[in-house]
Amino acid sequence: MRERIKRREGIVVSAKMTKTVVVQVNRLVEHPLYGKRMRRRKRYMAHDETSQCHEGDRVQIVESRPLSKSKRWRIAKVIKRAAG
Repeated sequence: MRERIKRREGIVVSAKMTKTVVVQVNRLVEHPLYGKRMRRRKRYMAHDETSQCHEGDRVQIVESRPLSKSKRWRIAKVIKRAAG
């Protein structure tokens, strides 16, 4: 049975590299003992073949085969462009 493809939604925080962007994904997790909801963030390096993303864009990334030492994700679509 095939596993589902992992998808994440986040904001581009850096687009200074060639064909690569850094996407920050925020999520809320509940503390296992106290129940308080905490914010957690993770940054993913994602492949952007056409260099269409800019800082501040909201994007969807999907898991892919390893493209380099640190890139295992690629841009699926741009959900919302940054103002400006």
